[in-house]
Amino acid sequence: MSEWEKTRLGDVIETNTISYSTKEGWKFVNYLDTGNITENVVAEIQRIDLNTEKLPSRAKRKVHYNSILYSTVRPNQRHYGIVKEQPENFLVSTGFTVIDADEFKVDADFLYFFLSQDNLVELLHSIAEQSVSTYPSIKASDIENIEVELPPLVEQKRIASILNALSDKIRQNTEINKNLEQQVELLFADCFLNLSEIPDGWKESNLLEIADYLNGLAMQKYRPEADEKGIPVLKIKELRQGFCDSSSELCTPSIKSEYIIHDGDVIFSWSGSLLVDLWCGDICGLNQHLFKVTSSKYDKWFYYAWTAHYLSRFAAIAADKATTMGHIKREDLGKAKVLIPSDEDYHRIGVLLQPIYDLIISNKIENRQLASVRDSLLPKLMSGELDVSNTDI
Repeated sequence: MSEWEKTRLGDVIETNTISYSTKEGWKFVNYLDTGNITENVVAEIQRIDLNTEKLPSRAKRKVHYNSILYSTVRPNQRHYGIVKEQPENFLVSTGFTVIDADEFKVDADFLYFFLSQDNLVELLHSIAEQSVSTYPSIKASDIENIEVELPPLVEQKRIASILNALSDKIRQNTEINKNLEQQVELLFADCFLNLSEIPDGWKESNLLEIADYLNGLAMQKYRPEADEKGIPVLKIKELRQGFCDSSSELCTPSIKSEYIIHDGDVIFSWSGSLLVDLWCGDICGLNQHLFKVTSSKYDKWFYYAWTAHYLSRFAAIAADKATTMGHIKREDLGKAKVLIPSDEDYHRIGVLLQPIYDLIISNKIENRQLASVRDSLLPKLMSGELDVSNTDI
């Protein structure tokens, strides 16, 4: 590390350098607000036709190629991410700081990974919590004042390429799964939903008759004993993000085995944020407001596909019932009609659908393992504990 130089980030980056002006004559804008990016994942970029729509008042900051976006409002929600292939005419809200690297001093990918380290995220969170504004927030200067030890530029690129290789594979698996999910939805619709009449040998049923929906436990009553190593509690937050983290609560591993969740289990959040997912976030304990869906009669592809099919309808039911938090009841499951094929057709359809679900599960498990490797390498590479100066990549 003798060639590493300590510097202030503000000396190697620029922040919020260009603002948008209507004089530029853009016909449309691609716009991102802070609520639509979480931990490098962009949920939605809004396309705004300026001929017919009004630009949000917060849409003022231009994004460049390889800009890094960091949410300055409520940064504890980890709204940050590098934008590598941004759409044209791209603006973000003033809730973001747009960070651009001085390409002669710091590699943009290296900078992104540096800023995404847990200790720096926690540092910025703590600064935000001490702010006197209405919401926890940070300023661009808080980022600029961070000190960093920078290796030579060529070594920065080596470090970033290692971490990018892992992140790129995770993104690739995620895109593959999106495609697989679309395929399986089309196949399911073709096999069950687009029928003009019920085929011979098929019968009508409902969700409660094809699967068991086990509600979780109030895990605050099942904390680990003093001599136990607890397991994470699966709540709606964990189900939504797809993994447990250091903020997840712990429960005793001595709970009944049916309440312990394993990779590939079907989990259905029936209260609040309704969601059906094939859990692949490792072993954890099932909290209340979540169903573990199983069946002694039918295969996973069958009860998962039918439960997922009714998700939008259940969401509408929950919205109608919403007081403080919308939910559905078991009677709603009983009203959800299902078609059960003949044995021959059940086998034929299962041969089509089950391998797709198996591949989705496999990709999700691999993503968790890749993320674990990347996250364990990150601080070691950034600190110089792992030396890549002579590595040919």
